[in-house]
This record gives sequence, structure tokens and C-alpha cells, in this order.
Amino acid sequence: MKIKKVTKIVLGIIVFLTLPSILLFGFVYFKYNEDLPTGVQGEQADALAENMLKALDFEAYKNTDYIEWTFKNRHHYQWHKSENTCDVFWKDYRVALDLNNHSLSKAYVHGFVTENDIAEELKEKALNYFNNDSFWLVAPYKVFDAGTERRLVKQANNKPALLITYKSGGSTPGDSYLWILDDNYKPVSFKMWTSILPIDGLEATWSDWKTTETGALLPNFHKLMVLGLEIDHLKTSN
Repeated sequence: MKIKKVTKIVLGIIVFLTLPSILLFGFVYFKYNEDLPTGVQGEQADALAENMLKALDFEAYKNTDYIEWTFKNRHHYQWHKSENTCDVFWKDYRVALDLNNHSLSKAYVHGFVTENDIAEELKEKALNYFNNDSFWLVAPYKVFDAGTERRLVKQANNKPALLITYKSGGSTPGDSYLWILDDNYKPVSFKMWTSILPIDGLEATWSDWKTTETGALLPNFHKLMVLGLEIDHLKTSN
């Protein structure tokens, strides 16, 4: 009898703890989940992408060689674009990423280089951090990257939106993003269809822009539902 009673109590606790989460997920799923929209590839889609880049002064970004930032107060980056290298810092770790040749990347613990089994884990983790966190910083400038597909999508209000699908590259190829633009073609948000999110079509803001030292426009905050994604210590140089 005691075992039966304990089992009932444990099951009751599990239900008590998980049921609200299940109900919340169900509510959010049915409220926000969207199918991936269809769009048309071709000159109009490319022209919309070009207009978005002009609205963001792509030339200023292209001429920016160094970008430093902190993402969500957890990961810090020092990115040398022309060298295609980036130092990634978190906790007691630092990884000097070579984005051209991952085998040349180096991992450090407490400032000392490490080459044991943990080194590969740290380098892989740093690369995944960089792929994710740099995307939240420079995603609009990647619409013509190799392996991308651009489609023009007509929204319900008949305004054009730009659907970008990444067929290759990054940590999660196959992801799609629908850019919502204002009347001047400047991004205000995007909707996401990604392998890491359980709900399709979630929308995040791209409205908090900062003009950096080089003139490049970069975001310093995103809102994703009730979550805030902060980008701090943002610095650039040519």
C-alpha cells in the first residue's frame, strides 16, 4: 500500500508540473504555428533583397572589417571579417576560430591552450555559438550568400515580403526566414521556420538598430514573444 501511495504522489507531482507546460505549448502552437509560405523566385525577389540591402547601407557593412559584440550577456565575440577569424569567449573558455579551416582553430581554458579531448568539443561549441549569435547580428546582410534561395511573398495586406531559404552553410541548413519590411524596405521583423524551434513561423523583431562607428547598421535588441535577446558592447572598425 505504501508503494502504491508513493507512486500516486509521484505521478501527481509529475502531472502537476508538466500539465501547465503542455497546455501552454498547445496554446502557443495553435496560436502562432504557420505553414511555410510559398513565393516566387526570380528578378523581383532579387530586387526586393537589393532594396533591403540599400536601406541598411550594405556598403558600410561590407567595408566594416572588425565587429565586437556580446550576445545575451553570455558569449563575447571579436570578429575579423577580412581574415575570417573570430575569438569566442564564454565562462573560462576562449576559442580562436578559423572560419576558413576549422582544423586551425585553437581552444583555451583559463588562458592556456588545450589540445586534449575537450579541445574539439570547445571548438565545435564555439562554431555553433558563432553561427547562431552572428546570425542574430548580421542576418539581413546574408541574403545573397552562397546556397541561399530568395522568393517574393505577397502578405495578406498585399505588401511584399522576402523569403530566404538557406540550402547550405551554417549549423542548420534548410532553415527559412520571412523578412517583413517597412515602406522604405528596412527590416522590422522576420518569421522563422527552423529545425531547432518546435513552432513554425515564430516572429522576432528587427527594429532596434544602431548606427555603429563605421556607419554599419546593426541591431542591439530582438524581441521573440516574451523573450528579449540583447546585443551589448557593440563596436566596429574598418
